[in-house]
Amino acid sequence: MNFTFDAQITAALFDKTQAVFALGDGSVRFEDGTRNEVHDGAVLCACVHPSGEGIVTGGDDGKVVWSRVGEAVVLAEGKGWIDSIAASAESGLIAFSSGRVLSVIDSKDAAFRRDFQHERTVSGVAFDPKGRRVATSTYNGAWLWYARIEQQQPVKLSWAGSHLSVGFSPDGAFIVTSMQDNQLHGWRLKDQRNMRMGGYPAKIKSFSFLSKGQLMATSGAQGVVLWPFIGANGPMGREATEIGYDESTLVSLVASTPDQGRLVAGLEDGRVWWADPAGRGLDFIKKDKGAPITALAVSKGAARMAWADEDGNAGVHSF
Repeated sequence: MNFTFDAQITAALFDKTQAVFALGDGSVRFEDGTRNEVHDGAVLCACVHPSGEGIVTGGDDGKVVWSRVGEAVVLAEGKGWIDSIAASAESGLIAFSSGRVLSVIDSKDAAFRRDFQHERTVSGVAFDPKGRRVATSTYNGAWLWYARIEQQQPVKLSWAGSHLSVGFSPDGAFIVTSMQDNQLHGWRLKDQRNMRMGGYPAKIKSFSFLSKGQLMATSGAQGVVLWPFIGANGPMGREATEIGYDESTLVSLVASTPDQGRLVAGLEDGRVWWADPAGRGLDFIKKDKGAPITALAVSKGAARMAWADEDGNAGVHSF
């Protein structure tokens, strides 16, 4: 199933029933054709609501909005545009950043809110697997907060440079950030030991875990780079592998789910392929070249995937 939208697509996501696209014109479009006018300005970030019903978007109007089919509700507002957003189905919490502030709200309690101040702008947010702690990426490292505690000192994981996004390994043992200077950085939380993952020709726009958390796939190279996360040391002392190498283009985005082996890659030349690293070869979902892929998602259970490109074209594919 293919779509053409009249605005650039910020994010592609799957809620519990269908694919959902967030657009640069401030609208949210559902696979069934429903359109919600949500933000006064562009959607800058989006995630699935903790309930699995619809998505939560952050806009350059400073609003955080929950969109379901035929309904859009403002959940919170920041002091400026919303840079990044994440949600936890396990805890029901939603975290978002605006400038130097990380805010946490509760999808089941409209009165709950925590605001955590940073020294520099927050570029990314992520929940740990239980939804109890929130990591932020910022200049010179990552900060780690308990989501519900009002007065606290964050754990500061330091590494010089500009960190652009952040994520937890599925077992909660590691934090990984992407960096401005074409590399990833990581920390093992139990002892804050550093992990450097470099050698990329381009910025790493996305990384994603798969195969029961034993692999981390990343964009930023001519193929998908796979780092092993096996045992207590994760990728430390181990070499990465690469699949789908193509010297004519770069992988712009990757998508997967932690419990499945299926991996999807979107390329700068507009093509999309999928593979299972445990199997052989790869198959193209979108063979035709075109505008760079700017959004990519895999459904829970990895039975479906969605892609979108820079020109507003999008598609949903079932395996």
